[in-house]
Amino acid sequence: MSTQIQVPQLGESVTEATIGQWLKQPGDQVALDEPIASLETDKVAIDVMAPAAGVLGQHLAIEGDNVAVGAVISTIEDSTAVAGAAPVAPREEKPVPPASDTLPKNAPPVGSIDEAAVLSPSARKAVLEFGIDPAGVKGTGKDGRLTKEDIVAAAQAKQASPAPAASAAAPASAAAPAVAGERREERVKMTRLRQTVAKRLKSAQETAALLTTFNDVDMTAVIEARDKYKDLFEKKHGQRLGFMGFFAKASCLALKDVPAANAYIEGDEIVYHDYVDISVAVSAPNGLVVPVVRNADQLSFAQIEKAIAGYGKKAKDGTLTMDDMKGGTFTISNGGVFGSLMSTPIINPPQSAVLGLHRIEDRPVARGGQVVIRPMMYIALSYDHRLIDGREAVTALKIIKEAIEDPTRLLIDL
Repeated sequence: MSTQIQVPQLGESVTEATIGQWLKQPGDQVALDEPIASLETDKVAIDVMAPAAGVLGQHLAIEGDNVAVGAVISTIEDSTAVAGAAPVAPREEKPVPPASDTLPKNAPPVGSIDEAAVLSPSARKAVLEFGIDPAGVKGTGKDGRLTKEDIVAAAQAKQASPAPAASAAAPASAAAPAVAGERREERVKMTRLRQTVAKRLKSAQETAALLTTFNDVDMTAVIEARDKYKDLFEKKHGQRLGFMGFFAKASCLALKDVPAANAYIEGDEIVYHDYVDISVAVSAPNGLVVPVVRNADQLSFAQIEKAIAGYGKKAKDGTLTMDDMKGGTFTISNGGVFGSLMSTPIINPPQSAVLGLHRIEDRPVARGGQVVIRPMMYIALSYDHRLIDGREAVTALKIIKEAIEDPTRLLIDL
């Protein structure tokens, strides 16, 4: 008896995905709800879980294939039935050798493939993988049957034995050694996520009237507040106090005063929001993703920091969901963690503005007629000029600057 493995529902309006990686191979034992494959959608990677326990059947799609929701990509066979299958009597005649390009390069001699027919799927897979002749291996399983472990042990023993001396004359077909300084190229297919990011960013440039305004921020007050309270904050909330909480709260102040920066264009209408859902750009193994901190204007510093930290961990583990990415009215992108001094970030459609943060560095500035050294950061606001006027963009960025330089403003809503 077999159970079909189908592509699960991937979220609203998502109809297909790409096989990113098979986590289990044919013949492997799988447990119920164990991840067996990773699917790449336009936004996130999603694991396909085993619908039953047993032995994984053949892959019906290879890595890189596009598969529709509901498509069958493999099966799970009943492990009891597989293990208890009656041995197949060996045939006297040897099978006709298949074409050379249909066997793995390290496959065992053709005559031994017939003997492998009585093996379990995992043992048969090991025979083909390691190129071991099962006829020369003593089985330790029930009734002397070969197990996967027997094949692996035989392969290890074969590798440990001394290799025969190389012949004096190398065959003419031997591969030539790599030449020092040789120039090589490698072609790697773009992941679905990277393709989607590329299309969205290019679309943003072609559709929106993008413009960026800059300012610089004296980080002295925030650094002093953070250094003073970080230990108490972590003790009380179980979360480190970072800089993103300050910028998120400062952005909420700016977006309430400049509502166009928290809106977007839809057709010939402008859609305004009385809430702030901040998309936070996070680096994931497959590319940049932007999970959403919802109702950021209603959250405390601790809640914002916990949400961002949680998304960072999920991005690293590859466990972000479609719901984590849905929505967002404004984006914050922190290139400073990678050392960026200044940049012009691109908006995240359909949003109309994005705040870019950069690295903090000591620079000489004038204060009270004196040149002093202060920890400074350049900040940038890219915006859609179709919706946001220059005055509004500059005002929004100035509010953020003032709130960071005087964090008391965050408490009294100034």
